[in-house]
Amino acid sequence: MNLAIVVHGGAGKILKEREEGSRSGVKRAALKGYSILKQGGSALDAVEEAVRIMENDPHFNAGHGSVLNETGEVEMDAIIMDGKNLASGAVSAVKCIANPIKLARLVMEKTDHMLLTDQGAFAFARAMGVPEVPGESLITERSRERWRKNLETSSSPPELQKDLGTVGAVAIDSAGNVACATSTGGLTNKRVGRVGDTACIGSGGYADNNVGATSTTGHGESIMKVVLARLSLYYMEQGKPPEEAADAALNIMKTRVGGLGGVIVISNSGDWAARFSTENMSWAAVKDDQLLCGISAGERYTQSVEEALSSIEL
Repeated sequence: MNLAIVVHGGAGKILKEREEGSRSGVKRAALKGYSILKQGGSALDAVEEAVRIMENDPHFNAGHGSVLNETGEVEMDAIIMDGKNLASGAVSAVKCIANPIKLARLVMEKTDHMLLTDQGAFAFARAMGVPEVPGESLITERSRERWRKNLETSSSPPELQKDLGTVGAVAIDSAGNVACATSTGGLTNKRVGRVGDTACIGSGGYADNNVGATSTTGHGESIMKVVLARLSLYYMEQGKPPEEAADAALNIMKTRVGGLGGVIVISNSGDWAARFSTENMSWAAVKDDQLLCGISAGERYTQSVEEALSSIEL
């Protein structure tokens, strides 16, 4: 079985001064996830760790670096799914947790539920011994400045929703199992309690060994309307390769509801794609000991894993 992992750092407009940090972040996450696969680890472990790394990176809108809601607080959503048995866990509107993706996996493995939210999720985290962190520790000055600027307007201008950076990963392991994981801080100045696509199975992510796995990014409400993650896999079930399936799903979202976004997809044979209808999406993939990455349409840099590891500290 061809081991492979694909990660994304969010679809939108990535400012020039943030391109290098975003590119380095997705490369680091993909390389770390791939190292787990190479050591015989599971796809589930690989996608969780890849997303955890991006949650800890302030270049992305997840974990540390999340955007703020209307009251200036961080509320985060995350999902993880195992393609082997369709098990899934998710959390929404969680605060004071450094890595929501880890809490989502605990929901999957330690409860009979699939989604816990807000205070219920926080109480569960405490019961599981998940460390509580100060809310301020998750806030960057950049997120705070976005929040302040948005308070001065009656609505959220497009420029304040650029470069938001939802993160995600999909992978296939040596046993042929696939998995997905997605994590986000949501929309800048969103209403308290707003839940976007990320925590919703079939929208923010989906994994099924019979087909493949996918993780999405973009305008959450649009993604939910077309159930973008599952729609991408539907087109694969119809015989389309990952790239065509992703493009078809994104086209449906754009034509039906006017939504833009991005999708990473991996098939149960190890073929993969990273596609987006926005101006940019940071992504990286590793397969056959080759690292590929890009940010703009048509951009695809390639280097060996050995070469990449010499310049990036995991």
